[in-house]
Amino acid sequence: MNTPTLILLLLTALEHLYIMVLETIATTSKKTSRTFGISVDELRTHHINVLLKNQGIYNGLIALLLITAALTHNLLWGQLLFGYVIAAAFYGGLTSDPKIILKQGGLAIIGLAVSLLS
Repeated sequence: MNTPTLILLLLTALEHLYIMVLETIATTSKKTSRTFGISVDELRTHHINVLLKNQGIYNGLIALLLITAALTHNLLWGQLLFGYVIAAAFYGGLTSDPKIILKQGGLAIIGLAVSLLS
């Protein structure tokens, strides 16, 4: 696995760790409110709060898998994870906000392209 792919795996992992923090630790913060376009009052409702924390766990696990792929230099695993992130970003873009495709999937799109071209 080449260095640019490793860097992109780790940057994508950091992005998902950040999302996890917003969703699980800073769930009702102003930053989370701005990031997801949900009012702080709505974030405080039990239903939204629980859903975000659940999503946060998924994002944390994705980050852990991306880090593992980078540390083990497993190119195929890295490519599959990039693909997973891209698929999730496209789904989010189609069902929520088109900006999600590039915001959440941008690094993974670049990472997959770089890994396939190397």
